[in-house]
Amino acid sequence: METITSDIAIIGAGGAGLRAAIAIAQADPGLRIALISKVYPMRSHTCAAEGGAAGVIKSDDSLEQHFNDTVGGGDWLCDQDAVDILVQEAPKELLQLEHWGCPWSRETDGSVAVRPFGGMKKQRTWFAADKTGFHILHTLFQTSLQFPSITRYDEFYATELLVDDGCCQGLTAIEMRSGQIRQFRARAVIVAGGGAGRMFPFTTNGAIKTGDGMALAYRAGVPLKDMEFVQYHPTGLPSTGTLLTEACRGEGGVLLNKQGRRFLQDYGMGPETPLGKPVLKTMELGPRDRLSQAFWHEQKKGNMVATEWGDAMLLDMRHLGEKKINERLPLVRDMSISYMGVDPVRDPVPVRPVVHYMMGGIHTDIRAATPLAGLYAAGECACVSINGANRLGSNSLTELLVFGRRAALSAMEYLASGSARGNAQAIDARAESARGQVRALFQRSGGGESIAGLRKAMMHTLEQHAGIYRSGEGLTEACATLATLRRRYANIELHDKTNVYNTDLLQALELGSMLDCAEAVAVSALERRESRGAHQRLDCPERDDARFLKHSLAHYQGEAAPRISYGEVVITKSQPGVRDYSGGHA
Repeated sequence: METITSDIAIIGAGGAGLRAAIAIAQADPGLRIALISKVYPMRSHTCAAEGGAAGVIKSDDSLEQHFNDTVGGGDWLCDQDAVDILVQEAPKELLQLEHWGCPWSRETDGSVAVRPFGGMKKQRTWFAADKTGFHILHTLFQTSLQFPSITRYDEFYATELLVDDGCCQGLTAIEMRSGQIRQFRARAVIVAGGGAGRMFPFTTNGAIKTGDGMALAYRAGVPLKDMEFVQYHPTGLPSTGTLLTEACRGEGGVLLNKQGRRFLQDYGMGPETPLGKPVLKTMELGPRDRLSQAFWHEQKKGNMVATEWGDAMLLDMRHLGEKKINERLPLVRDMSISYMGVDPVRDPVPVRPVVHYMMGGIHTDIRAATPLAGLYAAGECACVSINGANRLGSNSLTELLVFGRRAALSAMEYLASGSARGNAQAIDARAESARGQVRALFQRSGGGESIAGLRKAMMHTLEQHAGIYRSGEGLTEACATLATLRRRYANIELHDKTNVYNTDLLQALELGSMLDCAEAVAVSALERRESRGAHQRLDCPERDDARFLKHSLAHYQGEAAPRISYGEVVITKSQPGVRDYSGGHA
């Protein structure tokens, strides 16, 4: 087996991975960086983010207000020391992108433009029209090309972390074009592999979001934290799940039921206001969990619009006018026409809540360090936790910048400390074992289980029992079903036995990652007997701070269901209170 040696290996070349690579290369050009990605970097899912990135820049805003919005929006499950770091470093990171060439949209006076986003009392979301993620990723990618110490390994799929003597020593990965498995020896590893939204059938997430990075750390002994908190975005297209950014509502778009009524005022979202005059933090600019829950209730009343893909509400942007829509929301208009045959300039667009983001992920501290020495994580795959029980829109792009850099600096400190250790022969043996496990998939025959069949059953189970609203009975059924699916997974059979770009093999490995993550979601949700943020239990409708103001930690148990333990939430200055979105803020 070919061994590739570097100082730091990074799994994932999206926003967090690229930011980490740049930070290392800038700080110490002598360090060798292996940047490993299962897709070409500009196809990473950061590219799909539309709305913007949050950071205090205007004189009427403050770090304290950003902190309070984030902690309250997360239903007080955020670690407040981590939120402090986020809000303090956010403006610096966004200005750094400016200096690297990110084309932020501008006010008429030339200053950076900001727009309102849900759950935030002030306008603090920087944006580049409605293609913010694309421009951020492009800026990071072109900046990374300046550094010869960064070696890219595009279209390599990571299969296992190599651990010896309590330290992460590297990983194994499949080179897709040859089918060969490579050993990446590294003194530290940063996981930046993104979320796991493809566990669900209806999601804004692209096909690559299969929880690979989460599963790698989980199987290596690192707990997955707060996995029960899965965010639904209220405005996805019914036909595809494609996201229509929160910026639609930030610019003044409104949500209507089939009677043409703005129904959110019935669900604690504040008074109805005239079209074109959005009131921050109320109505359509409430937090994503509350808006998605309001859709569920309105659907139960029979007030939603029937489409061939199921019930939907209407996103009305006609009053914004063609000029503003073309200037601020050109991608939204194009996608609405292409995927729904509806021009938002002329007609309301049907939308519905779709799975969008994982608040939970790999357990890390504020240094982006996991409990496994030498292993770090950043971005959506990690849970630091700045998002708590519900992420506010536009905090995630900021998070991947802030904590991507922090992961890099922490990994460099670890290298400098001389703590990295391990036996070369033992690591080689683990790499050979990892290769053997992959090659064994080719030898299976007669199992009778299809990848597509198991994946469909997993998706249906999560959507039915671990969606916007949950119950103990439904989650118990979900846990049993997912346990069965994991056992059946051992009998899947590959139809493609070739090596070159074997998508059958890759989909099998991705399914294994999703099943592990899905079981962590379901078991964590069953054990949390309260309602908080994006986790709503019909049988436990109240928030229970006395018993559950804690982070859940799912521990991998092999073939058995994960073991759940709990960790304390860091509270520095904001005591748990009531999330009140009924008032208006001009």
